[in-house]
Amino acid sequence: MLEKINSPKDLKKLKIEELPALVKEIREVLINKIYTTGGHLGSNLAMIEVTVALHYVFDSPKDKFVFDVSHQSYTHKILTGRKDAFIDPAKFGSVSGYTTPSESEHDFFKVGHTSTAVALASGLAKVRDLKHQSSNIVAIMGDGALSGGEALEALDNSVLLNSNFIVILNDNEMSIPENTGGIYSNLKLLRETNGEADINIFKAIGFDYVYIDEGNDVVKLVEAFKRIKDIDHPILVHVHTLKGYGDEFATLNKEAGHYVMGKNYKVDPTKDTYKKIFVNKLMEHIDELIMINASTPTAAGLSKEVREKAGNHYLDVGICEPYAVALASGIAKGGFKPVYLVSASFVQRTYDQLNQDLAMNNNPALIIVYDAGIYGGDCTHVGQYDIPLISNIPNIKCFDASSKAELEALIEFGIKEKDFPMVIRVEMASVSYHNSLFDESHPFKYHYVSKGSRVALIALGSYLDKAIKVKEILKAHNIDATLINPICYSSLDEELLNELKENHELVVTLENGCIEGGFGEKISRFYGASPMKAINLGGEKDFNDLLPSKELFEKLGLNEDQIVKKIIENL
Repeated sequence: MLEKINSPKDLKKLKIEELPALVKEIREVLINKIYTTGGHLGSNLAMIEVTVALHYVFDSPKDKFVFDVSHQSYTHKILTGRKDAFIDPAKFGSVSGYTTPSESEHDFFKVGHTSTAVALASGLAKVRDLKHQSSNIVAIMGDGALSGGEALEALDNSVLLNSNFIVILNDNEMSIPENTGGIYSNLKLLRETNGEADINIFKAIGFDYVYIDEGNDVVKLVEAFKRIKDIDHPILVHVHTLKGYGDEFATLNKEAGHYVMGKNYKVDPTKDTYKKIFVNKLMEHIDELIMINASTPTAAGLSKEVREKAGNHYLDVGICEPYAVALASGIAKGGFKPVYLVSASFVQRTYDQLNQDLAMNNNPALIIVYDAGIYGGDCTHVGQYDIPLISNIPNIKCFDASSKAELEALIEFGIKEKDFPMVIRVEMASVSYHNSLFDESHPFKYHYVSKGSRVALIALGSYLDKAIKVKEILKAHNIDATLINPICYSSLDEELLNELKENHELVVTLENGCIEGGFGEKISRFYGASPMKAINLGGEKDFNDLLPSKELFEKLGLNEDQIVKKIIENL
């Protein structure tokens, strides 16, 4: 049946009693594709019926669907002309895992972070009203998005539109782990009363409200959506679904089944990872700490077993990065050591709190920014912008480890530190086993790994390994380069940098992040009025979408032979 569906218009030709068979076929396609390539499993399986029903009733793209996170948009893509990317193995990877306007007129925003749909959709609705147009605006949210501040702000304001505005709340009782926060107790009450409870947060805000308990029954969804189509005021449709519906693993293991790796992805459980290292080190001190995470514990290396062992020394605050940082500042002020674990891809969601609530008050919270660095993939999830973002905020001291021993030393230091807020950057990189050069009595000092002349390589974090290889290649050009491990990237070791002027003519900085506003540019500025040349190597300020890592590194000139060539050209 799916072979006949190339657009929503084809879907509308089906009889309503044919939809369950189509849903079954889509589910089989998604399970096969996701287990092959990896991807968001549970959220997409829960949303098949909802998405089919929406496209069957509404008229996309005139009627506009805005998906929150958009990691649950696979069925939407299948129905809007992109099914080959899910059916044909030769075309796997040809589309993004998130909505992407360049792919289709049915996608309106490139988005991969949560709690955004209602806000984005309300903007579309405002313009529609000003232009006196007629269309349905539908915001589709779920997977814990309701816990995010932006979602609550948008719900509070979108009711003021007083025109057609439809919010579909996919309530599968989960975020990535279980939902946290008081709002979800009201959702539970609404489920238990079939939507009839007197306490209803959505009605209190000002929404009309409909509850659909059988959210994985496509026929009942079609009937319900027909009743609300072309409504003339804001309404929230609360749909109860089962996360992972139709797949035994995903329903029995909802957290693990949220996102699965492809069948070709092999993990050696005995192998060290930086996440294992920092989690193990933190757990050694758990009685002294309060660990905080914003609804992504698995990604941070915090397994269910680790969280249970931490007990009330672990807090999941829901999808609330701003609250997490402010909470950490308050905990630090109260005299306890907070450790906030946040992905480099998500840390920009809390810039104001890093600046005002934490740094301005100089409270000694410890923040571990993991999955940092330059890598290929979807542009919504990149880890290269944290250095410019955080290291230019006053008072926050930022560090990047080049090895297991250095990371452990930094965590020990960060747990004891009482004078300033501290960031430890943990890159998405293979673990190295160099000896630690970190000296807690001089935490902001750069360190010589080896001394040479003419060329100095100042390599941050995992790029120390890259610099070691560059140094070896340079020997063939009769250049014995100096190798420096800075460890701290939020300040300059001016004494060491001045020493380099004596017998060096070129300084090369390497950082696994965006160079604009980054670590290397600080060093270039330091040498600006002197004869010393400086080259900064790292990422570019660009959204490199779906570019494989190999192509990305070639484009950036970060392969060792490219770096050597650039050095020779500049001598």
